[in-house]
Amino acid sequence: MSEKPEAAGRKPIAENRNARRLYELTETLEAGLALQGSEVKSLRDGRVSFKDGYVDVKNGEAFLVGVHIAPYEKTSLFDRPDPERPRKLLLHRREIDRLQAKAEQKGLTIVPVRLYFTRGRVKLEIALAKGKKVHDRRDDLKQKDIARDTARQLAQYNK
Repeated sequence: MSEKPEAAGRKPIAENRNARRLYELTETLEAGLALQGSEVKSLRDGRVSFKDGYVDVKNGEAFLVGVHIAPYEKTSLFDRPDPERPRKLLLHRREIDRLQAKAEQKGLTIVPVRLYFTRGRVKLEIALAKGKKVHDRRDDLKQKDIARDTARQLAQYNK
């Protein structure tokens, strides 16, 4: 019984790597996801793509838009939901209102960051994000290169 438990009981499904590259993430929040049964089975197989995903708030409800969850092959053709359909996020009213107010005031967007299972439920980590400019991305790459070079030099020095 030397198995190492996942961090805080979370089993990762997928991560939106482009979110950290294209956006500066400011505030994160955990949301539930309203899914159909075959979508959950497909998520267990890790068949999800964030590509152009974002969160849209309409009429006091939050929806995950643009995230592709591939249909589960072993279900009948009639039970397969649309892979690109908007999925409702399960958030409290005050959380939705606060996110919408911040997004409208400061020109931020709400992006999905990570999907994971917690106690058998699918959870989505969303974040308020500000788009990075091209020069900001170049600065990030430059900082990574500098950190890698210094680590390499320290490793050689310590030999």
